[in-house]
Amino acid sequence: MRTLSDIAEEYEFLEADERYRLLIELGRELEDMPQALKTDATLVRGCSAQVWVYPTGTEEKLHFLADSNAAITKGIVALVISAVQDKPAGEVAQMDIAAALEPFDLKNQLSSNRTQGVPNMIALVKEHAARIAAR
Repeated sequence: MRTLSDIAEEYEFLEADERYRLLIELGRELEDMPQALKTDATLVRGCSAQVWVYPTGTEEKLHFLADSNAAITKGIVALVISAVQDKPAGEVAQMDIAAALEPFDLKNQLSSNRTQGVPNMIALVKEHAARIAAR
């Protein structure tokens, strides 16, 4: 998975249509999430598309599997995950993920339908991280 800074560097120089293509490409690069993990418990609420996020790994190296049934939304999920992937759970729990995503200006680049679930994705990731860090 690419780092968020690498993605931001590329994103900055792209036009709107190319940014959509990059998001779709990022979504395709996500690790496959087994169908068995796509349950009500891993579903992110408040998204216009279905989005699932599942934490794996350890407290020292938190790893997420994620998926969506919509290509651009899956790319947005990939952005969120790339901000936190393989970092310590305590660090992720304290991280300002929304600030890390600011260079992408998602609210102005995408429709409100596509971005309405982003705060819920972030909240779920942070909630998982806090729970794992507290073990």
